[in-house]
Amino acid sequence: MIEDPRPTRPDRLGLGEGIRWTGDALVLVDILEGRLLTAPQDPTAPLRTLAELPVPLGAVAPVAGRPGTWIAAAGTGICLLGPDSTTTWLARPEAAARPARRMNDGAADPSGRFWAGSMAYDADEGAGSLYRVDHDGAVTRVLDGISVPNGPAFTADGRTMYLADSARGVVRRHPVDPATGGLGAPTTFVTVDDGSPDGMVVDDEGAVWIAVWGTGTVRRYRPDGELDRTLRLPASRPAGVCLQGDVLHITTATVGLTAPGPYDGAVFSVRVGVPGPPAAEYRPAAGPAGGSV
Repeated sequence: MIEDPRPTRPDRLGLGEGIRWTGDALVLVDILEGRLLTAPQDPTAPLRTLAELPVPLGAVAPVAGRPGTWIAAAGTGICLLGPDSTTTWLARPEAAARPARRMNDGAADPSGRFWAGSMAYDADEGAGSLYRVDHDGAVTRVLDGISVPNGPAFTADGRTMYLADSARGVVRRHPVDPATGGLGAPTTFVTVDDGSPDGMVVDDEGAVWIAVWGTGTVRRYRPDGELDRTLRLPASRPAGVCLQGDVLHITTATVGLTAPGPYDGAVFSVRVGVPGPPAAEYRPAAGPAGGSV
């Protein structure tokens, strides 16, 4: 029997997203505040700030071989975020975009590449894109015409990517070539009519947990797209999910609410029975002198 999701920590986030279990730590972001946060092991302890940027921070992934360093979808591009909050920008592809845009959700795939989406601040129709960061640090726009990209989430073999276009209420499934990062033609996985699909995670059975913004629910869909379970929260805007073993962690938001309830913006946790793997790392290529990007 699945328990009810419960908030434990005192924090209430404006736009809590990008939650990830790295195998060592639970991290998440408060996007518009530019904060990277970590959750102490004590579930009643407040979140602790790891880094704070002067630009929105959409999501991070750990960088292999560099403890305390993250690759981040931030501001108008992608950067490496060091332990002392220093930033090394790989690219800022949305810097000159009009209407003004920012990076949103992102994740590493099992092959060690990093993927991140961008969106207009006002969620203008079709203004967003999806970018891929290869092992050499090259940043490539691989999809455009997206309104509000969320995810991506990957199957364990790295051959399938799930990507939500939240504003359009659809999650698409894209074939991925693990060797090259190339994308095949997408198919529709799930269409949501009563809210906006947001953050996602794939469990060990290949099912996809999706936070559905505006509904106060997180839903588990089987690999064939059939709805399997629905978790209900006392918070209307679930935004991000991750699995720490078989514990599902859920972030929520207060942004846009004129009268937030007591649990809006909280982080919730619930045991769901089926585990999932830790978040994948970004794996940079070694440089000619033994360094890396």
